[in-house]
Amino acid sequence: MNCAVVVPTVTHSGNTSNIYNHHANPISPNLMVRFQQLEGQVRNHHHHNELPLMKRKRPARINVPIVTLMENNVVSTPRDRVEEIEVEEEGYGVCSKRGKSRAHLEDRYSARVNDVHGCPLQAFFGVFDGHGGPKAAEFAAARLGDKILDHVGRVTGAKSSKLIEESIRDGYLAADQEFLNEKSNGGACCVTALIQEGNLMVSNVGDCRAVISRGGLAEALTTDQSPSREDEKTRIESKGGYVDFCNGTWRIQGSLAVSRAIGDQHLKQWVTAEPETKILTIKPDFEFLILASDGLWNKVSNQEAVDVVLPFFTAGSNKPELKHACRKLVELSTSRGSNDDTTVMVIQLDKFAL
Repeated sequence: MNCAVVVPTVTHSGNTSNIYNHHANPISPNLMVRFQQLEGQVRNHHHHNELPLMKRKRPARINVPIVTLMENNVVSTPRDRVEEIEVEEEGYGVCSKRGKSRAHLEDRYSARVNDVHGCPLQAFFGVFDGHGGPKAAEFAAARLGDKILDHVGRVTGAKSSKLIEESIRDGYLAADQEFLNEKSNGGACCVTALIQEGNLMVSNVGDCRAVISRGGLAEALTTDQSPSREDEKTRIESKGGYVDFCNGTWRIQGSLAVSRAIGDQHLKQWVTAEPETKILTIKPDFEFLILASDGLWNKVSNQEAVDVVLPFFTAGSNKPELKHACRKLVELSTSRGSNDDTTVMVIQLDKFAL
């Protein structure tokens, strides 16, 4: 398994100098005179316990170094307050950036490569978009993969597509119930990809999306689950809920703008964690898979996303710089006015083909 700890470089927007080291930064005569004047002011105010005030420039902004966590052999997003994350490992890359409208980065991700129940060429990936705080996304990043793998691993004999779909569904529902039992607030949209024996199993709840590139053409493997979908609206209303247009979008009970998610206990009667799943065999013309939160898809179309990433795969290298491809997509979304958290993961599918 390849799950190395990644520590991005600390960057500074400006240099910090030491004005107190005469040899490092000689003080000019004019500046020395100013210091002498201030010393006089200090002496004059000493008996009144008053000190003169000096105007100081705002210090240069510092990006806190990011350390990718490993819990139970799963690479996952750190839980500390961060602004931006970039990670590249064997077969995948990730970029996650806090949106301007968010106080904290609420998106999370997880990845497990070549260590799914000890089988080679197997992997699990996920992108999780939290709302109402990061707790549900953190939980999903840490536990959803284990729940799915546990339920899929219980299937014996011939594994039909129907049995696999039911097992993935049971994994999602088990994770949701476990999170609800913690009595934590908030919820999370999820998109996951399980790769086993050359098969790709993609599932989602909410508006995180999976898009595959097949010969350079984009194909969405998931459908966003929102209250505006007629089938979702009917399901919600059949359970006694209502859907209305509020603050520029369709919402459940005038509140949540997605109709499926992990968590959201106060709306659980209508917000299900049952995923929609699509299963297909990885073909030679499958270049890559994009998993991303709605911070990308609200500003970038499926084909545009594929067009941005594709040159990284056609540049003649068998090891494309996937985190740079992810970053370009995040930057494109931001340049078009996205203020939301945005997380993008690109997966090189030929690494897992039989």
